[in-house]
Parts: sequence; C-alpha cells; structure tokens
Amino acid sequence: MQIHGFQKTTLLDYPGHLAITLFLGGCNMRCPFCHNASLVMNPVAQPTLAEEELLAYLAKRQGILEGVCITGGEPTLYPDLPEFIGKIKALGLKVKLDTNGSNPGMLRALTEGKLIDYVAMDIKNSPEKYGLSSGSNGFILNKVKESVAYLLTDPIDYEFRTTIVKEHHTEADLKSIGSWLQGARAYYLQSYKDSGDILSPGLHSHSKDTMEAFRGLLTPYLEHVYLRGIE
Repeated sequence: MQIHGFQKTTLLDYPGHLAITLFLGGCNMRCPFCHNASLVMNPVAQPTLAEEELLAYLAKRQGILEGVCITGGEPTLYPDLPEFIGKIKALGLKVKLDTNGSNPGMLRALTEGKLIDYVAMDIKNSPEKYGLSSGSNGFILNKVKESVAYLLTDPIDYEFRTTIVKEHHTEADLKSIGSWLQGARAYYLQSYKDSGDILSPGLHSHSKDTMEAFRGLLTPYLEHVYLRGIE
C-alpha cells in the first residue's frame, strides 16, 4: 500500500462527516484533466507515509474524526486494500472510497464485506467518448458499466460525479450520461479547475450558466443533480 500523504481534515470530501483524505498512487487511466497527475504518472517519486504512522494518527484522533476518504490515483488497484480498510474500520471510522469503477469485483467485495460506507464513482464522459476522457482510445467500458449497474441497485450510499471540461463535455454528452445513469441516487457536476498538477494543461471550465444549463438537461433522467466548484 503506497500512501502518499493525507489532508488532515475536510468537511467536503465526505458529505456530512469530519474526515481526512488519503492519497494512494497509481492509476489505470490517463484522464487529461486529472488533478493529481504526479500520483498517476510517477507515484514512486512521491513521498510516502508508513501505514503504521497513519494508523497511529487516526488512533489519536478517535472521538474527533468520523471518517476517512480514500482517493488516488485509483485505490482499487491495490490487492491489499480490503485488509488496509479493515484496520481503519477497527478504529470505529467510516470509510468513503473514490473510484473510477474499473474494478467492479473489488467494489462489490468491499461493499458486501461492509468495509466501506460511501462510494463516489467518477463518470468520465458519455460512453461514446469514454476513450477521449479516460486517456485511452482503446478503453474497454464493460467493467465501468458493471460498476455503474451494481451501484444502481443501491447496495450502499453512493454518488456519481463528472468533472466537466469545456474541451470534453457537450450537451449531447450530458444527455447520454443522464440516460446511462437514469435513476441514480445522486449525480454531481464538478467544474474543472487547474490544480497546477494537471496531466494535460490548457483545458478550461464551462461558465456557470452553462453548468446550470447542463444540470437542467439532466432533470428528465435524474432527480438529484448538484453542482460543485461553481464560483
């Protein structure tokens, strides 16, 4: 398990809970708008935190912290993720998993093993343009579709989310996503922001008005659509 640091407290990453956010390195996608490019492209060059040190920190914060968000990179690439999460759960903390949905077997195992409490799954784009936004023209969507179908059965509290990028997402794409995710519990449109650690710099966000229009396009498909990162 390669832990590349953590954000000590957040009220945003895990809705309704005071949590910390852990960053794991490595990913099987190359999304041009990825905001953690260093963790994706060269994780071995990034500083690491020993698992024991992290668990000791969490133990000291028992009674204060409510949860842990595990993000990346792509956390489900690690076969020892269930064992690691088990140690966090033993401290009485809730766990939120951020994932691209490419490992439905791991997602199902973590959910059915009651090792996670909340899932935030990224939807990169419409199925027709997934290759463009996942950074691989040969990307096979079957596993992502399997994860979407599983979450739509409501086995756990979850959300879908898409980082909206001017060069990637159109009205037609949003309608296609809406049809795909129809009936989902919650869907968030996140406005793209340049973190300074972007895989492909030079991308842009849509305007606030356009984001609001995109949300309107989704209402025939999804009851709960929200905007994030709008200024």
